[in-house]
Amino acid sequence: MSEMNFEQARFNMIEQQIRPWEVLDPRVLDVLSKVPREAFVPKQYRTLAFCDARIPLGHGQQMMVPAVEGRMLQALSIGPSDRILEIGTGSGFVTACLAELGASVTSIELIDPLKFAAVENLRSQGYGDVRVRSGDGSSGWDMDGAFDVIALTGSMPSIPESYLRQLTPDGRLFCVTGDSPLMEAWLVTRVSGSQWARECLFETDLPRLLHCDQAASFVL
Repeated sequence: MSEMNFEQARFNMIEQQIRPWEVLDPRVLDVLSKVPREAFVPKQYRTLAFCDARIPLGHGQQMMVPAVEGRMLQALSIGPSDRILEIGTGSGFVTACLAELGASVTSIELIDPLKFAAVENLRSQGYGDVRVRSGDGSSGWDMDGAFDVIALTGSMPSIPESYLRQLTPDGRLFCVTGDSPLMEAWLVTRVSGSQWARECLFETDLPRLLHCDQAASFVL
């Protein structure tokens, strides 16, 4: 696919997939136009980079579809001073989008080959300042303090308590919970030291985070 065709495919992705799913935030649309999704897709699937499909990354992992990525980024209302934690680096595409929107990103990836590939993808596109760590984030990640934004890019059985308690005041968590094929995407906001507000955003289906079935859940 030529460079010109990539640009047309990117435009079509935004206009035909992302906008119709009510992603209208100008900052999010600008980021999705700017970050080259094709550079984060395995070479054998590059012509599918802008399709409405989950793209295999190997090791049983997949990229989210573009519309879900857009809805997640919009729901999190990321500000330029926000510290962001991402669980599940994958290819690094969402990581790059988060880096464009916030002040700093720490991303956790359990599968080392995916981590190494994501780091290379990020560096090649100028996102070398993103911190990508090896580790299991299924039960929480308390090594780097509190965060304004936490994004879980794989599903969990229920809303995870450990991450809710890691949010700063007014901090936001995006997560997908439930059982395939019908899951729910949630935005949870910390409104006080002991209170969280949650909003069901949409229905979807997302592969599980590895090892998350043993993680503690939280009832709001």
